[in-house]
Amino acid sequence: MGEGGGLAGPERIATGGGDGSTGVDFQGPPRTMFGPFVVLPRPLRFQRAPPPMSRPDTVIILAAGQGTRMKTGWAKVMAPLCGRPMIAWVVDLALALEPKRVLVVVGYKADEVRKALEGLDPKGRIRTVEQTEQKGTGHAVQCCLPELGADPGRVVLLYGDMPLLRAESLELLCTEQAATERGMTLLTAQPANPRGFGRIVRGADDSVARIVEEKDATAGERTLREVNLGVYCFDGRFLVESLPKLSNQNAQREYYVTDVVGMFSAAGRRVLPVEITDEREAIGVNTLVHLAEARAAVQERLLESHLLAGVYIEDPRTTFIAHGVTIGAGTHVAPCSVIEKGCKIGAGCHIGPFAHIGENTTLDDGAEIGNFTETKRSHLGKKSKAKHLAYIGDAEIGERVNIGAGTVFANYDGTHKHKTKIADRSFLGCGTVLVAPCSTGEGATTGANSVVTHGSHVGAGELWVGVPAKAKARRGKGA
Repeated sequence: MGEGGGLAGPERIATGGGDGSTGVDFQGPPRTMFGPFVVLPRPLRFQRAPPPMSRPDTVIILAAGQGTRMKTGWAKVMAPLCGRPMIAWVVDLALALEPKRVLVVVGYKADEVRKALEGLDPKGRIRTVEQTEQKGTGHAVQCCLPELGADPGRVVLLYGDMPLLRAESLELLCTEQAATERGMTLLTAQPANPRGFGRIVRGADDSVARIVEEKDATAGERTLREVNLGVYCFDGRFLVESLPKLSNQNAQREYYVTDVVGMFSAAGRRVLPVEITDEREAIGVNTLVHLAEARAAVQERLLESHLLAGVYIEDPRTTFIAHGVTIGAGTHVAPCSVIEKGCKIGAGCHIGPFAHIGENTTLDDGAEIGNFTETKRSHLGKKSKAKHLAYIGDAEIGERVNIGAGTVFANYDGTHKHKTKIADRSFLGCGTVLVAPCSTGEGATTGANSVVTHGSHVGAGELWVGVPAKAKARRGKGA
């Protein structure tokens, strides 16, 4: 099942002939309070007391695979994952190591992948390398040689479809590599079911003596549980010297990066395994089932960060919060609520249950969005509330505004989206329809089931009712 390291996935991510599989298909969901398919964080098992981290100079991310097992037509690394493409999570992981540069090898739908990389690093360290023919992972890394130069320093190799790795695991990988005196390290794990994967055979000094494929293993070697994950940290100079020596004399007629492991060992350079104890970190996203597992795991991490920041998430199992959302302390998120990317939620807000906070919504402190209410590209001021069955699209809403049940901001005319502006302390009666663009002045009121038509302005303190809505009387004046 693959070559060298025994993982079919890492050796096919950049190949056109394969399906782009990578990572490990571990068996059975772990136990968690958040529900199935979710990672429970566990501490790394250090081989020794960890010295200060040695940072890589270069991180290479292989992201050229098509991923035919997904059956979606996407470039696999473009699969959506909690509000952003999967590749963005891996790039964030690479940047967390503070390298001098990140090389992303692209191939299938390369332009889409390049576009997804835009803006991920303000320092401009991300570069792309195109693999026009997919001939294996070794070939993908060979494509980076012009960028690497003679001595690229410490080099980490990652995969664009392994978004669950933690920065702590890679930091340890780099730190251990520094202790090898120009050798290399590789991540390993002990999955519940290691069947089909390359086994790690350790030497007397705990280094990697060899990696043996299951089909070539003896009965004793098949009892070994430690497997190669295909994530490496190399001495860059020796890596560059070794890459041109790779051969495609194998059943797949491809160039495999795991052959470099043997070259390090043959040259007397130490090859150290770094075992991760949370095996779910190593999951490669090869199918939509794997994507669902990854989404649940990433979502748990996001929810945990909000919980620790003082956000009361009543039922994490039914709550979705996208990447990049900010939420102030003391906000209550009730069950079955969705908060999409680009949202900014203040302190002391109330959301849900069954609320949909769409993209680029801002809620100022104390704002409330209740049952079956959807917002999109809107701003609600302090203490404003829409508690029931409302749609709020492209709206600028002031402070202490009441939006009655069934209110609809009709922002789309079939061609363009238009904006509605609601001033402070306005009161929108139940069932009001606001046909954008329109606006209200401070303290304006609409009666139940009123339709405020395109281009209308409800004056400050005025009461408008009817279909179409017209001014009836100013508040307090009687009519």
